[in-house]
Amino acid sequence: MAKILVIEDDRRVAKLIQRGLEEMLHTVKPADSISTAVSIYLKEMFDIIITDVLLPDGNGFELCRIIREKNTTIPVIMLTALGDTDNKLEGFDAGADDYMVKPFDFRELNARINILLKRCSTTSTEEIEYADLKINIRTKSVFRGNIRIELTVKEYNLLLFFVRNPDRVLSRTEIAEKVWDTHFDTGTNFIDVYINYLRNKIDKNFDTKLIHTRHGMGFIFSNENSH
Repeated sequence: MAKILVIEDDRRVAKLIQRGLEEMLHTVKPADSISTAVSIYLKEMFDIIITDVLLPDGNGFELCRIIREKNTTIPVIMLTALGDTDNKLEGFDAGADDYMVKPFDFRELNARINILLKRCSTTSTEEIEYADLKINIRTKSVFRGNIRIELTVKEYNLLLFFVRNPDRVLSRTEIAEKVWDTHFDTGTNFIDVYINYLRNKIDKNFDTKLIHTRHGMGFIFSNENSH
């Protein structure tokens, strides 16, 4: 069970979330603003953070960026009524690991919490190499040759998934489920958006391309340019 920092300024909603998580046997510490959340976070250790987007002294995106400056690995889930693709992309760019739209089922929230906690607990200190790409899991640093590549949290997670599944066609559905822990909505293009972000950073200025599109099927990570 996890110790969770929950940031929600609506007292009624905050109580509902706290009660629901405590029924799942988690320990919950509530906060109603960014300033309060940061103050609590600096004093206590947490396993996971759950935050609303709209807060009285800013927004969850700003809070997520503050948290990421201090801790790059703690899982962050955003809860919000803003469910369009642009808002999700902004959340992921800020460093969020997952995004749930209100109203939600506490069983699903609990499942996502457990998935993120399991992912953190199984992260090793190994170094992964593929072609001239090198990833240090402990420091989350990425290099192609001698060039360091700066990635956002979601871009890094997407790259890690590709590197761990080379030379295999990966569908958008599988990528959504394994990287975002969510079902792929065919009405959105956020998978393609992030793959384009990643391509611009790890492929654009290099002769050998690593991410290839298989039309009608998905994507394949390979150092064979014939793909």
